[in-house]
Amino acid sequence: EKLGRVRYSANEQEVFLGHSVTQSKNVSESTAELIDLEVRRLIQEGEDKARMILKKKRADLHALANALLEYETLSGEEVKAVLRGEKPDRDDKPRKKSESSSSVPRAGAKRGPSGAGGLEPQPS
Repeated sequence: EKLGRVRYSANEQEVFLGHSVTQSKNVSESTAELIDLEVRRLIQEGEDKARMILKKKRADLHALANALLEYETLSGEEVKAVLRGEKPDRDDKPRKKSESSSSVPRAGAKRGPSGAGGLEPQPS
């Protein structure tokens, strides 16, 4: 608000042996100081607002943290469920040894009949 709707660009300087001679300023020292103060004010306001929200929603923060410790990842729907006080609806049955959680086949895994899938290298 203090600076108005004017666009200020950064001070530019050439990388050269005598760069102090080629340095150009686009704003005065007082305007640069005003920009710094406004940036500092905006950052402080944002930090204060974030702290207020976290204090106000501390119970939700702890519920989500505990759910993440238990499940490691949460979908958007699961986050909403946790915030409603519900447990995420997951199929937590232990996997059988034959079930693979990886999309990459294990080395030496038995394949189907020859030619099935057509992805095996063929001798020429």
